Amino acid sequence: MKIAITGSEGLLGTEISNFLEKNNQIFRLDLNLGHDLTDETFVKKWFKENQVDALVNCFALNDHVEKGKKRETLFDIHLESFNKFLEVNIISLFSVCREFARNNKSGSIINFSATTGIVSARPDIYDGGHKHPAYSISKAGVINLTKFLSTHFAPNIRVNSIAPGGVEYDQEQSFINKYASMTPMKRMMQKDELNKLVEFLCGSGSSYITGSTIVVDGGWTSW
Repeated sequence: MKIAITGSEGLLGTEISNFLEKNNQIFRLDLNLGHDLTDETFVKKWFKENQVDALVNCFALNDHVEKGKKRETLFDIHLESFNKFLEVNIISLFSVCREFARNNKSGSIINFSATTGIVSARPDIYDGGHKHPAYSISKAGVINLTKFLSTHFAPNIRVNSIAPGGVEYDQEQSFINKYASMTPMKRMMQKDELNKLVEFLCGSGSSYITGSTIVVDGGWTSW
């Protein structure tokens, strides 16, 4: 199977790409590799020249804060930053999905939402700061965009999304402990725990699944 993975050099994208390339031909797309997915001309050209069987969209603008810096509150956030989140996480995502569908008569698209696209980011785990509201709003938009595209690309192209919970990587130990205490499974997700789910959604085993959002959060949204 030929699979394009956007955001292939990120935390989850790297894990998913390395896992899937064992049995598939992987096309990696990432800003770090010189691929600007906000450039519609580039997106149109790439998908016209590269037909693939599945598209996994891991690319997104997140709001990670550098160590040693304090997270802003929603009263400090500049409105210009709202535009950037929506440009990358919604508009560019729509563009990428559309060009895949324009150049393929069948296939599977997997988008990435987040638990904060389903429930609010909790203000009590950020030490007085707030997670950027536009990130959460954009991830809620991914769920609706997935539903919209699933109905318009059907029956031959399936579109689903995954909503992961918090992934452990290099956060402060105090944050990891706090997040874990609020999760029924009492831990954060490990970065390789989505690999087989993505493989399932790419392949024929999920042939009757479209328009769905699969939540993988250790029970975070179940409280």
